[in-house]
Amino acid sequence: MFGRVRETWGKFRSAAREERAAGRGTRTHNLFEAAAVYVSACAEDDQERSDEAAGWVSPEALSFGVNELACRAVIALARERGESPQTVARDLLGLPAA
Repeated sequence: MFGRVRETWGKFRSAAREERAAGRGTRTHNLFEAAAVYVSACAEDDQERSDEAAGWVSPEALSFGVNELACRAVIALARERGESPQTVARDLLGLPAA
């Protein structure tokens, strides 16, 4: 997944420069917004939207945001199921119980 982030970053870096040079106003996105859009687009197999979100922040920031989103999602799902975060994470990844 992070390899894909690095690949798309190069594409959008040049596009962002061209947009700034053209004088268009750009909205600033924070890393959590970028991570939410990126992950939801990946889940929906929407390559165009995931590429767009990957261009909003640096690859490192996106990686941090995706990690934070994953942690929060596992914790929320664990609370909902009444299970440990480790059990939920392993189940989501299709791994056998530890």
